[in-house]
Amino acid sequence: MQKIRRALILGLVSLSATLAQEPNPETFVVRSDVNVIVLHATVQDRDGGFISGLDQSAFKISEDGAPQQITVFSSEDVPVAVGLVIDNSGSMTRRRADVITGALTFIKERKPEDEIFVVSFRDTAELALPADRPFSADAVELRTALMKGEVGGQTALYDGIALALNHLDKAKLRKKVLLVVSDGADNRSRAKLEDVVKMADRAGVLMYTIGLFDEHSEDRNPGVLRRLAKQTGGLAYMPKDLKEVSTICSQIARDIRNQYTVGYSSSKASADTAFHQVKLTAVDKRGRQLQVRSRTGFYGVK
Repeated sequence: MQKIRRALILGLVSLSATLAQEPNPETFVVRSDVNVIVLHATVQDRDGGFISGLDQSAFKISEDGAPQQITVFSSEDVPVAVGLVIDNSGSMTRRRADVITGALTFIKERKPEDEIFVVSFRDTAELALPADRPFSADAVELRTALMKGEVGGQTALYDGIALALNHLDKAKLRKKVLLVVSDGADNRSRAKLEDVVKMADRAGVLMYTIGLFDEHSEDRNPGVLRRLAKQTGGLAYMPKDLKEVSTICSQIARDIRNQYTVGYSSSKASADTAFHQVKLTAVDKRGRQLQVRSRTGFYGVK
């Protein structure tokens, strides 16, 4: 029996979700605040360069096609809570060294105030930092966490993501991100794809995914990785060469640091459980349309 309770929470994040340490889609709990929907948006020019210095008047937002009034706006580079969700199943054996190198590249570009943790998964998912260290910004400590455990077995991708989303709920920071490295396959999880999509959406978590697999391998599902990224406002990468992983991780770190926070109050957030489309647009000082990437909508919580 799904148990849902409401609680008034402070801050910008509109909806957050928690799941038990062993994820079970029948027991996750949803908490909501005063219906504020928050989007972390990347704005770029035609050449892919980041656009900074825009003010609130440059943005417009709509919900299910209806214009909305922006009530939350910030262009500051704020500290971030980040979960590194790493696939240690058998299909990743020869890729592990490149994954760790890439993750360490991402960690090098951290801020001292960032809260970082590691989740590794294969047959089951587990937190890799010591029990008394829920988060860390220490490169040596995080490297040890990335190296922890053996590679092999099957793949509990959705359980790994669910565990990371649950852990992010403990973070003090309001901006939250998951970086998921996997082949996208799942053959062991108790949680389902729809469960983790809704959890990430309700928690306002950005998800970036890196798909590593052989082109003709049965152990791959790039569609899952693309959906997780697109729906939450992140990006999905499918490198053909393992040497690209470090460059990609550096790109993700820069993307996270060059974002606007835009929010509005929605009457639909607690009216039903349907998915509501949200579109954010922006123009430059000359009125020219800019490229904007953010979450594509939200699931209501009735």
